[in-house]
Amino acid sequence: MPALSIQPKLFPHGVNYMGFARKVWRLLVGIKDGLSLLFLLLFFGLLFAALSARPNPGVVRDGALLLDLDGVVVEEASPIDPLQLLISQSVPIREYASRDLVRAIDAAAADKRIEALALDLTGFLGGGAVHMQEVAGALDRFHAADKKIFTYGFAYTDDALLLAAHSDEIWVDPMGGVAVTGPGGENLYYGDALARFNVTANVYRVGTYKSAVEPYTQNAMSPEARENTTQLLATLWQEWRANVRSARPDADIELVTGDVAAWLAASKNDLAQAALAAGLADRIGTRVEWGERIAQEVGEDRWNKKPGAFAATEFDPWLAHTDKGLDLGKDKRIGVITIAGEISDGDAGPGSAGAERIERLLDNALDDDLAALVVRVDSPGGTVTGSETIRRAILRHRAKGIPIVVSMGNYAASGGYWVATPAHRIFAEPETLTGSIGVFAVFPSFEDLLTEYGVNSDGVRTTGLSGQPDLLAGLTPEVDALLQGSVENTYARFLGLVSEARGISLERADELGQGRVWDGGAARQLGLIDQFGDLDAAIAWAAERADLGDGEYDVRFLGDDVPPYGSLFAQMMASGTETDARGHDLAATFARREMARLARVLDDVDRLMVTEGVQVRCMDCAVLPAGTAATTAPRRGGGVWELLARLTSN
Repeated sequence: MPALSIQPKLFPHGVNYMGFARKVWRLLVGIKDGLSLLFLLLFFGLLFAALSARPNPGVVRDGALLLDLDGVVVEEASPIDPLQLLISQSVPIREYASRDLVRAIDAAAADKRIEALALDLTGFLGGGAVHMQEVAGALDRFHAADKKIFTYGFAYTDDALLLAAHSDEIWVDPMGGVAVTGPGGENLYYGDALARFNVTANVYRVGTYKSAVEPYTQNAMSPEARENTTQLLATLWQEWRANVRSARPDADIELVTGDVAAWLAASKNDLAQAALAAGLADRIGTRVEWGERIAQEVGEDRWNKKPGAFAATEFDPWLAHTDKGLDLGKDKRIGVITIAGEISDGDAGPGSAGAERIERLLDNALDDDLAALVVRVDSPGGTVTGSETIRRAILRHRAKGIPIVVSMGNYAASGGYWVATPAHRIFAEPETLTGSIGVFAVFPSFEDLLTEYGVNSDGVRTTGLSGQPDLLAGLTPEVDALLQGSVENTYARFLGLVSEARGISLERADELGQGRVWDGGAARQLGLIDQFGDLDAAIAWAAERADLGDGEYDVRFLGDDVPPYGSLFAQMMASGTETDARGHDLAATFARREMARLARVLDDVDRLMVTEGVQVRCMDCAVLPAGTAATTAPRRGGGVWELLARLTSN
């Protein structure tokens, strides 16, 4: 039987209409692909516009300045990653740069349109001790301008109470209260857990007080670390109480922190009434009643008829308006570079100190003819190589003959002090944590774990360093000697930098080192810093050293500052989500704090497994107030730790 063949039909004039249909189909597919690409570009364009949208600087109204602080106060706000925001299951915590809050409050104090300050601390999550002092100082200046401050909160903890203490009226919700916990807490120690899983933590360090490695080698705090931390906490606790007592002489802090059960029982366990009895609150009322009280002072909101509304300008448009009025036309400039967060070698930040990024900002400013450079440090340290990269970049500015001034924030310890050594003068606050001059490195190895499961290693080496460091088969004595020698050499270099910078002997630098952390008061007495003062004081000293008078210079923060108000897109995502639904009472506040501690477990394990190399990092700073926001993003286990979990699951 002959094979069948299908011949394409032709148009009357002999045209192959099957081929014509394919061409039409390709055309339609091309149009579809083009439209898809166009809509994709349009989507990302709109997304970029939403993320970079700025408030209207013209929307300023007579009445109160409303500061609804629903996040944390930091040195430098972190940027919002649009891709991470899209794939994340939670909304990032908002970050407020301390200097932005201070600038906004000071501008409001001098503006006749702003009659009062409304401070809503319902969603406030705290900040570092130095940042709290800076904002509190701005509140005092606002009050000195004969303007009132009204504060409302649900669950007042230490940081919120410190700010609220500087108010004319502290309002607490009838369902809310106060809990003064004091600084301090507990670290997590994994020594027993690593031993149980047969993981070896190979530790190399110099410094009796260098406790950053203790979580991986011990099951409790060493006596040296306990001594150091106890002294630091006592100083911070004393400073906090002195600040609150100065603002609120009638506050009975001992009552609140002593016999808590008796204090609450006297008010029949009504936390709001107990706060009133202790002098830590003035009035009990809802947010609506708080708003009605402010409306009596500044007038009602003509555009908003919601209960409790009052005439007000919110923080974002007010800050935009304030920035719009800045005079940036002067010939002389003082540059300010911010080193905030842990120091790493990469391009991370703002909000974390990526050495590559900071070096680039400093080098780009070499041609800007700066009159002086102020280095703002708010970092517990990090990698040695990253710290040295930043130090060398600062030295290139010093080589131009301009004044170099360091201003320390909450902490400038370990690598944070390393980058401060090129300074002509160092400013800090009594609450600043500094020093921690010590070096360490940690490498995990798994030879015991693999042997337990019948996995052995063997091979041929030409030297003791062949194939090393081998984290699976274990480290050889030669590697141990090499790594310990590297750490000791780095420590010697650290001492040399400190000795030269502070004009002291190497022996004295070693006495001040050994990994010990000092508070600002002790650091000043010991000569590790020069004087107390905030960032403005450091800038003023730099201007005087550069022979610049008042009004003769502008201050330029190097780098593109992240908008402190966050993004419109994040606000849209936050609407109607669990962020709005989360509790604000004391129990919820404590629960969020514990969730942050659980996240630290994963961070600690990640840090051990990453093996970052030789580090100058301050672990004591982790247990002290530093204003670091805990991420709300979900975490997943992975890598070696996930493998360990699977191996031991049976």
